[in-house]
Amino acid sequence: MQSNETAKSAKKIVIEYFETCDRKDFKSARTYVSDNVSYMSPIGSFDRAEPYFKYFEHVDLPKMDIKKVFVDGNDVCVLHELNFGTPPAPMLVCTWCHVDGGKISSIKVVFDPRPWVQEQRSS
Repeated sequence: MQSNETAKSAKKIVIEYFETCDRKDFKSARTYVSDNVSYMSPIGSFDRAEPYFKYFEHVDLPKMDIKKVFVDGNDVCVLHELNFGTPPAPMLVCTWCHVDGGKISSIKVVFDPRPWVQEQRSS
């Protein structure tokens, strides 16, 4: 089991990463992610930071509404909502990040992509 200090550090890294992404400050967000980050979601996967951020910069996601954060050592799980459409329809998202050496090395995202796909088609 990891120490509380490690858990706080991992949580701080992930929350600050989320905050920079919400501000669309991808240059700063990049500093929180390892070069060989593993990213998996229902709509894509990447194994390096540059293609992940190139994709992420063009997705234009709404701001995250964080509902709950769970920490277990270097693993941080964030439950948050994204609101798509008019009127906004909330989509519950679970993002599980693993932190190694002060950087996020793994991001696994789980959500039902239908609201996002529908919004992209109508744009």
